[in-house]
Amino acid sequence: MQTVVTRSSESSAPQAVAAAASAPATASAYQGYQIIRRNGAVVSFEPNKIAVALMKAFLAVHGTQGAASASVRETVDGLTESVVRALLRSRPGGGTFHIEDVQDQVELGLMRGGHHEVARAYVLYRERRAQERAKQGETPAAAEPQLFVLDAGVRVPLDSAKLQMLIESACADLGADVKPEPILAETRRNLYDGVPIDEVYKAAILAARTLIEKDPGYTRATARLLLHTIRREILGEEVMQADMQARYADYFPGFIKKGVDAELLDEKLLQFDLAKLGAALNASRDLQFDYLGLQTLYDRYFLHVRDHRIEMPQAFFMRVAMGLALNEIDREARAIEFYEVLSSFDFMSSTPTLFNAGTRRSQLSSCYLTTVADDLDGIYEALKENALLSKFAGGLGNDWTRVRALGSHIKGTNGKSQGVVPFLKVVNDTAVAVNQGGKRKGAVCAYLEAWHLDIEEFLELRKNTGDDRRRTHDMNTANWIPDLFMKRVHEGGDWTLFSPSTCPDLHDKFGTAFEEAYTAYEAKVDRGEIKLFKRMPAKDLWRKMLSMLFETGHPWITFKDACNVRSPQQHAGVVHSSNLCTEITLNTSDTEIAVCNLGSVNLAQHILDGAIDHAKLKKTVATAMRMLDNVIDINYYAVKKARDSNLRHRPVGLGIMGFQDCLYQLRTPYASEAAVEFADRSMEAVCYYAYWASTELAAERGRYSSYRGSLWDRGILPIDSLDLLAQARGGYVEVDRSTSLDWDALRSRVQEHGMRNSNCVAIAPTATISNIIGVDASIEPCFGNLSVKSNLSGEFTVINEYLVRDLKKFGLWDDVMVMDLKHFDGSLRRIDRVPEELKALYATAFEVETQWLVEAAARRQKWIDQAQSLNIYMAGASGKKLDETYKLAWLRGLKTTYYLRTMGATHAEKSTVKAGAMNAVSSGGGVSALDAVAAQAQAQMVQAADAAPATDIKFCAIDDPTCEACQ
Repeated sequence: MQTVVTRSSESSAPQAVAAAASAPATASAYQGYQIIRRNGAVVSFEPNKIAVALMKAFLAVHGTQGAASASVRETVDGLTESVVRALLRSRPGGGTFHIEDVQDQVELGLMRGGHHEVARAYVLYRERRAQERAKQGETPAAAEPQLFVLDAGVRVPLDSAKLQMLIESACADLGADVKPEPILAETRRNLYDGVPIDEVYKAAILAARTLIEKDPGYTRATARLLLHTIRREILGEEVMQADMQARYADYFPGFIKKGVDAELLDEKLLQFDLAKLGAALNASRDLQFDYLGLQTLYDRYFLHVRDHRIEMPQAFFMRVAMGLALNEIDREARAIEFYEVLSSFDFMSSTPTLFNAGTRRSQLSSCYLTTVADDLDGIYEALKENALLSKFAGGLGNDWTRVRALGSHIKGTNGKSQGVVPFLKVVNDTAVAVNQGGKRKGAVCAYLEAWHLDIEEFLELRKNTGDDRRRTHDMNTANWIPDLFMKRVHEGGDWTLFSPSTCPDLHDKFGTAFEEAYTAYEAKVDRGEIKLFKRMPAKDLWRKMLSMLFETGHPWITFKDACNVRSPQQHAGVVHSSNLCTEITLNTSDTEIAVCNLGSVNLAQHILDGAIDHAKLKKTVATAMRMLDNVIDINYYAVKKARDSNLRHRPVGLGIMGFQDCLYQLRTPYASEAAVEFADRSMEAVCYYAYWASTELAAERGRYSSYRGSLWDRGILPIDSLDLLAQARGGYVEVDRSTSLDWDALRSRVQEHGMRNSNCVAIAPTATISNIIGVDASIEPCFGNLSVKSNLSGEFTVINEYLVRDLKKFGLWDDVMVMDLKHFDGSLRRIDRVPEELKALYATAFEVETQWLVEAAARRQKWIDQAQSLNIYMAGASGKKLDETYKLAWLRGLKTTYYLRTMGATHAEKSTVKAGAMNAVSSGGGVSALDAVAAQAQAQMVQAADAAPATDIKFCAIDDPTCEACQ
């Protein structure tokens, strides 16, 4: 029952996975794949052996007749595909597999598939074979006296002492539970005679990463082994950590020159004092990375020349800092200041800024918002703008409300319009075709107001049934909902749908002005003056909105009036939509494309002695706001309307990440009043210091040009604008108004100096940058205490370090706990031996009632001048629960919501445990002991399968490993 699959370094993982998944495997499809057998021999891969081994296992349990059925054969084929896929994913960068790795995956596949009797038989078979080999005295490859490796094409003996020293240094100072011995043993097991030296170091990295689920300290050990490989590639030799401080200083000036010579970096970087900046690099900060963070930077962010990396981690942060300091008077001092907040993980710029700062085309902004005119010229101009912005930029938000509805009269041709939907299909296909310069999948969200006559068809754009020509499978959609609609829903009133060609002024009206105009149009309908309309109970449309949101994840629910009535810039225009991730609320028009520049404070780095470290937070926010303001002037604009808008209003979006990490540090469950209070106080502090920093920039650099007449100018701060919203709604705003800082002092300062930026704060998803620094994303609750994250760099086991630390204190962290966390999808809820206090503190996203998510978001929103990307996690979703949740969001004054993520029945793929440890079978036990252990494992598997359905989440484009459009 020995089944094997490996991939060579030359093979393509996506092609191999596709081959495995789409058709029966053939030997020719996997030429070049190899396996290390137990005796150390390297043999070629025969893919049909996986299916043969699985069929033998089914035969052993069900007999010849039972295993011969078509359903069993289909099951075996499916299991074979999943085993191949899992193996290839675990080696995204190439390498070899030991035969035990394959058998681990077969065993895990059987358990995940619910074939518990077959899995038990397989476990026992493996153990019997291990005992037979032990009796026969078979010698494992690791015990062979000498291995030879290929180093620069020369065959030389493997320097075992040097390898051991490397692994020991990687584990140093990571705690007693992070040991070099298992890494070294696993590395040796995966080597073969004549292996290239690069593969030796790769084997060490892969060996260490398999242990991450055993102890989170191994993620840093893995990162250090990767760091060793990065240094070899870039510096051309092996350099120990103790020597890197001096080496960085020597390397840095040459790196900048090499980047300029390769036409990657802006020549202006050569004007800096490179020796001074090189001396400021802090080599010790290389050790902060976990494996996911460093691998992501290496694969996606570090500059390279013909696939050869030239950028070291600290040089990367300094390059970004220099790019943001180009226009500063004291460039070096500011570059070092910016470098400090980036490299210390106190603040991180968004992905476009990290990609492009200091380069020859510095497109640094994250999101763009446009509004589409109701004529062919305007529509296709908008499509062209989408293409240009997508080529160089991030996510797009399009307002399509002005485009006339289906059946509307076309004056120029005396015909009837086909409505919005056919054009949205073109938008969808444009986003696919123009994929952000080949770096990331294009991403766009279309917004439509709830009174538009095409709204019902718009709601169905993401359905998988119906006319595919009227579906947009790759594009996001969002409802732009006026308060009047929500009041009609609450009060049981009717709702009338119009074509914007009949009532074009509704598009630019909000609050009481919208309500007056809308009711006037309804009166025209009653008098027979408007023929093209549809009237229905508001609750019916609301119910369809929620039904489609649950079924397809779209359209999202966003609130037009909250965005406009509380907008500081309502004197200068109208917010017609949000962006791709629903955190940006800026004006758009025919002459202005809104632009926002993002970056996020790592809130977890600003907790001291169980409280917010205000002094540090103020300093970090001041530096971050300066960096974001600099982006506006340095940024490359692909479209003139975007440049004009950004320079006129100078909006930025400072956000936060690591909110969940803060709650762990404070020992505060997410589902608690204390967490809601912390959301309030922490966001108050961030916003207070951000607005204060903008006044300081205004004093130094001048006010933004459209400041006069803004809410800022009128002495109305975001917290004060809640009164405007309540007044416009006639009630229906129920938000805590408590404060803790001196907002009167800020009002006085704004009146004296003005503001440098029209908007300052927006909480983005931070999907990638939170991975880089190793904290939970944005304001999200923990998704799973043990999970697998996927991105373009592959799949990574992620484990909650805070939880492991606590479980160790209780003496509960062991292999059985690892297995339980896997089978319960990272949840502690059904693990009886875990104390209730830990279950509450480490509750996962679907264990937190949605009301807590909304309440915490409401406390943040009262301070924020833009919005926040708020995902709603809902276990046991029902129509009643959906209705209550989104009505509560409106009542609490939220401006927007993002994805609705619901529980499903599909089993999520989880990480594997090394070498059969899933069942913790001891090789020294007798048959009766084996039966007892296997029976126990089977019982746990059955319990997990029956009691804890895994999560099938409607992931947004940010979670799609091919996208990550905003951050």
